[in-house]
Amino acid sequence: MDKYLHIISFNIPWPANYGGVIDVFHKIRSLHLCGIKIILHCFEYERPQASELEKYCHQIYYYKRDTGIVANLTLLPYNVYSRKRKELIDNLLKDNHPILFEGLHSCYYFSDERLKRRIRIFRSCNVEHDYYLSLAKAESNPVYKLFYRIESIRFRFFEKKVRNATHILAVSTTDVDHFRTTYPEAKVSFMPCFHANDELQILPGKSDFVLYHGKLSVLENEKAALYLIRNLFSRLTTSCIIAGMDPSATLKKEAARYKNIKLIANPSEEEMNMLTTSAQVHTLITFQDTGLKLKLLNSLFKGRHVLVNSMMLAGSGLESLCYVADDKNELIEKCNYLLSKKVDSQVIEKRNTLLNPTFSNLHQAKCLINIIYLSE
Repeated sequence: MDKYLHIISFNIPWPANYGGVIDVFHKIRSLHLCGIKIILHCFEYERPQASELEKYCHQIYYYKRDTGIVANLTLLPYNVYSRKRKELIDNLLKDNHPILFEGLHSCYYFSDERLKRRIRIFRSCNVEHDYYLSLAKAESNPVYKLFYRIESIRFRFFEKKVRNATHILAVSTTDVDHFRTTYPEAKVSFMPCFHANDELQILPGKSDFVLYHGKLSVLENEKAALYLIRNLFSRLTTSCIIAGMDPSATLKKEAARYKNIKLIANPSEEEMNMLTTSAQVHTLITFQDTGLKLKLLNSLFKGRHVLVNSMMLAGSGLESLCYVADDKNELIEKCNYLLSKKVDSQVIEKRNTLLNPTFSNLHQAKCLINIIYLSE
C-alpha cells in the first residue's frame, strides 16, 4: 500500500542553497527514494514556484504569506501568523495522512482541533526563541533589534503548542536536551540535517588556499566572515577565499583591503562545489550555538581539513573530525599547521566511518519513515 505524507515547508525548498531549505529539500528527495508519496505545502517567500520539486512530490500546493505591519499586530510570532492560510487547513483535511511540520514557522495549525487525531511530526530547526534572541543581540538597527526581541518572546510562548506532537525531531543533541527537559511528556529524537551529500567527495592531497563559505546576507555569517578577515585571513600569507550569497558592501570593502583575500559573491553551484572540494582548510566560525550548522556537514563530506570554534560543534557529535580553535592566536597556529598537512586515505576512512550511517540521508529517511508509520 502506498504511503503518503504531508510536508509543510516554511518556504519553497528549491533551489536548495541555504540553511533550512537544504534540510527540507534533501529530506523530500530521500523520502521519495524510499517510495513515500509526498504532498508538499510551501509558502512563497522571495522565491518563485519550482518545477524541480515535481520530480519528488506527488502533489504541491503553494500559499502566499500575509506580510507587513498588520501581520505583526498579534500575540503569535509574526513568522507564524503570516503563514496562516485557510486553504492550507482545507487541503490537510482532505485526507488522514501524517503531517510533518518543518519548523515552528509552519505550525500555525499544529494544535488545530481538527488535526488532533492525526500523526503530527514536528521538525525543529532551532530553539527559535534562543535563535531570535541571538539575532537581537547581534543587530545594530534598533527597529530590527526590537522586532527580534519581540519575536523571541512570542516564540518562547508559542513553542508550547508542539508539546503534544506525535514526535519531535531535533537537529542537534543540545536541542534534544532542551525539548526533553522542557516537555518531559514528549517523544523527542535526534535527527541531523539532511544535506546534498550522498557520499564522501574528499580529494586526497593538499592545496594552497583557505575557505569560508555561507549565505553572506545572514548577519551571523557576515559577523563570522568579518571576524576571520580581521583575526585570521589578514594574518596569513596564503590565499583566502570567502564565498557565498549576497555579501554586503561592508564585507566587500573589508575583504578588498587585503591582497590575499578574495570575495566571490553568488558563486554558481559548480563553482561552489569546486571551491569546497579543493580548499585545503575550511574555516567555520559561529557565535550562535543553535541548531546544527549545515555548512559543517557539507565541509566534512566534501572538504579537506575543517577548522572550527567550539560553538560550531555544539550538539553535533562531530568533535573528533574537526580541529578546534577558540581564539585568534590558536586559529592562526592551527591554520598554518593544516596548510602543510596532506589529507590521506586514513583521514578519509575515519571520516567515512564516523559520518555513516548517522549522517547518511538514506539512513535518516528510513528512521523517519519508521517513526511516522509505526505511530499509526
